[in-house]
Amino acid sequence: MPRGIPNAKRDDTGMRYTFFHVPLAPNPKHMGTSYLKTDSQTLWHRNAARKGKPSAEESVSHPPEQRRGSQVIVIHPGSRWLRVGKASDVNPISVPNVIARKHQPPTPTPSFVEGILRPRKGRSNLQNSTQSQNGDEYAVNVSSDDPFDDKIGTITVSLRDRMRFYKLRVTPNAASIASTFNEQFKPEIIAEINDPFRVEWIQTPLESNEALVLRLADPQRLNYAVRWPIHGTHFNTRDYPSVQMILDDIEEILRCILQDKFSIERQDYKNYSVVLVIPDFYERSYVRDFVNIILVAMGFKQICVQQQSLAATYGAGISNACVVDIGAVATSVACVDEGLVISDTKMSLNMGGDDITEFLYVLLERISFPYRDINLSRWYDWNVMEDLKARLCTLAEGDVALNLYDFVVRQPGKPTEKYGLRAYDEIILAPMCIFEPRVIEFDRKRIGLRPHSHPDISEEIIDHAGDQVTQAMIISTQHLMPAPAPQEQQDVQLSSSTDVTPPVPPSTASSAIEPNSENAPDMPMEVVDIEGEKSASGAVPPQPASSQLAPLPASNTGTSQIRGLGIDVCFEASKLPLDVAIFNSARAAGGDDKIRKYLQAVLVIGGTGLIPGMAHALESRLQAIATPLVLNMEKVQIIPPPKDVDPRVLAWKGAAVLGKMDSVADLWLTPADWDILGMRGLKERCFYL
Repeated sequence: MPRGIPNAKRDDTGMRYTFFHVPLAPNPKHMGTSYLKTDSQTLWHRNAARKGKPSAEESVSHPPEQRRGSQVIVIHPGSRWLRVGKASDVNPISVPNVIARKHQPPTPTPSFVEGILRPRKGRSNLQNSTQSQNGDEYAVNVSSDDPFDDKIGTITVSLRDRMRFYKLRVTPNAASIASTFNEQFKPEIIAEINDPFRVEWIQTPLESNEALVLRLADPQRLNYAVRWPIHGTHFNTRDYPSVQMILDDIEEILRCILQDKFSIERQDYKNYSVVLVIPDFYERSYVRDFVNIILVAMGFKQICVQQQSLAATYGAGISNACVVDIGAVATSVACVDEGLVISDTKMSLNMGGDDITEFLYVLLERISFPYRDINLSRWYDWNVMEDLKARLCTLAEGDVALNLYDFVVRQPGKPTEKYGLRAYDEIILAPMCIFEPRVIEFDRKRIGLRPHSHPDISEEIIDHAGDQVTQAMIISTQHLMPAPAPQEQQDVQLSSSTDVTPPVPPSTASSAIEPNSENAPDMPMEVVDIEGEKSASGAVPPQPASSQLAPLPASNTGTSQIRGLGIDVCFEASKLPLDVAIFNSARAAGGDDKIRKYLQAVLVIGGTGLIPGMAHALESRLQAIATPLVLNMEKVQIIPPPKDVDPRVLAWKGAAVLGKMDSVADLWLTPADWDILGMRGLKERCFYL
């Protein structure tokens, strides 16, 4: 018999009817206690008193001779760029988040190509395919045996419909004209004295074993392993044999930046505080290892962890917004409400600016790209395509024309060459892949990635399976659920659970999948099937024909029921078009009022947000989705970033604003607190963990 249960009676058989015991009445003396009800009884106050500081607010008091925020370092890590700076600075220092280490024997350099480039048949076949494209519509031959050509043809048809609505002229036979020009173009040699941006390539091994440079002429020949430690919202486990090597490289990169750019030596770390910006859709192991690097390995004074969507709203000076961060590898969507990221609205899409770069390369190859020796696995060739993406790509249909562009190629050991390029609609088809992700092979992106932490190892805070599945993801994948069971079996299976949302009928699910794709079940397309969208003149431009959005569930569908059906909710939801993901994120926040609230305050950050026409492209597509589904839906509005603020550093600037506020005193976590409490201490300071 359990202790503390007096006078427990048994029945005649000696068996109890239930194992549930009614707890005893609380002791009245305990109800009047003041234990842990005042700030003076918390561990945070005791630590401050032990240091001789009367309160936590005074622990961050600034000396009068120093500028506010000069002792706070803000770190925003990303897949391609690492932004570091003091909170008192206007802009951060942006450096490539890459490291080159001496390695024996040499290892192959990781390739940037992930999800779009496929096994190719050869350049000649691509040219023949391009030459066969003719006619006024300039569409890819949809009768091709290659399914990839069919996908490009579908996107081209969607573009032609929009151009026809806006009464824009389509240049006939533009592909043949561009291909003929590109094939015959010969590069112009630029003398070294006339090249102000020439690169000093490193042809010999460096003195140190590691280098924060991308100027290595041939890393494999010099026995260097060039690696990028962060991939999207996780660590890059594909290119690293162990997680500890990733953490060592991140620490080395931070040390070199602080020493070279800010003249902060290792012995001075104890005088600086750190504000760390983490993704909205994060893993606790990712945050834990980063805090270990900053507090334990490097020995900083204290740390504050902040989500990037909330930091972006600080930087923009608004309190409510649907923040869309289009990064290099991943895109995150989340709604912020009065200083709080709504967890049910978080979504992570497995596509970003790198996919646009790869797709632009594929499209330019189809029109005989004049730079014949391009190889995207080399950094300097990748930079060529990145420069073309930044200068050429647009989402404004009026910019589509058969124009002449130029670009410069700088290769180690060769003179600088200047090329000319003619392109037509390739400049708009490339960024349209974020709205038509059917050209992205998402299955290839998962090859080689390993889980960061072992699923059987847990720490102070237990990770549940439902922590990584949000309501927005469940709404986005309802059409993939199988058909409901017969009524007799359904009554038996759901007798104990009556509030489970019924799955979408199979007809709706099948219509939401692209019929001609190679992996049909892996390509959910949730775009509204309506005539089009309202424009400024009251007309409606056409939209791609596809299925309707799944109805908003009356109650939250349990994660166990979704996973029990064998659906990888996170992976399937990561394939959505950007406009559909934004709408589903707003739907997960609540009713029509919430949807109107967040669709009228969409904040786009990240480098891809600089593409001309991005605001109009998002507004028009979101308007077409929301108008028939939301009552009294007014115009969708994309909030521009503040004047003279780069959207790529908006999240960093918001974190810098937080680091200078007096209220940040309640969010600092010291090494002593981390040693005693671990992740529990961080959860008390950052309640969203």
